[in-house]
Amino acid sequence: MGTHTLAVSRRPSGLARGIVRMLVLIAILGIVLYPLAWMVGTSFKSQPEIASNTGLFPQEFTPSNYPDGWNHFDVSFARFFLNSTMVALLTVIGNAASCLVAAYAFARLRFPLRGFWFAIMIGTLLLPQHVLTVPQYILFKQFGWVGGDWPYVPLLVPQFLATEAFFVFLMVQFMRGIPRELDEAAKIDGANAFGIFRYVILPLSRPALVTTAIFSFIWTWNEFFRQLVYLSDLKDYTLPVAMTLFIDSSGQSSIGPMFAMSVLSLLPVFLFFVAFQRMLVEGINTSGIKG
Repeated sequence: MGTHTLAVSRRPSGLARGIVRMLVLIAILGIVLYPLAWMVGTSFKSQPEIASNTGLFPQEFTPSNYPDGWNHFDVSFARFFLNSTMVALLTVIGNAASCLVAAYAFARLRFPLRGFWFAIMIGTLLLPQHVLTVPQYILFKQFGWVGGDWPYVPLLVPQFLATEAFFVFLMVQFMRGIPRELDEAAKIDGANAFGIFRYVILPLSRPALVTTAIFSFIWTWNEFFRQLVYLSDLKDYTLPVAMTLFIDSSGQSSIGPMFAMSVLSLLPVFLFFVAFQRMLVEGINTSGIKG
């Protein structure tokens, strides 16, 4: 009887803790999603209302911001979407392929000064990207890659050379968790280093590859500075660069269409994340990036 009474007395306290936890989570979710909700609401406000109404909901519903933003330039906004999609997908392919090969060398192969070169690679993570911009620009200019017929070369070629040390490190951490007994078994079957990579490491590295692909897509889609440096023609602009053209020197022009196009530009990233959310979590949990 006493045990039953104690269990009953604990239920309200447990229920109260659950309610408090739920309210806290809802409050945090509201704080996180408020900027996004405000941006969506502002995309339907008229130009004068944007400056006067700071609330979430428009007083004067203005859906014309979307067609106005889509046709705001001489080039259709669809061209900017196409440019961003092409750059992001090629970056995903380059990072996944080159970083996987580099990580395999660091994680499974033996060569002179392997630890030294791995430390140098990790050290590049400490360098701000802006420090490398000027020397990279000079080097690419000497190669004739800047201002050429295909201006995306300086944005894409480094991605095929395993320059993203973060992804190399991520894959190295993952491959170190793969038992070396599998390599030995493959060697007994007559596989060389390439055979081990092709038939053992590559199939088992799927979670790390998925994580690399997702982060590469999202970061490239939202990247602004490097694309601004190397892209000069309007028809070659990506979405982040094109967004800056909505604001003139006074900072007052075409704010409504700019917010409308900002909402549309977020949709591919949102859908990409939703589609691969489970694979992203699994990849992070199995790639050595843990809190």
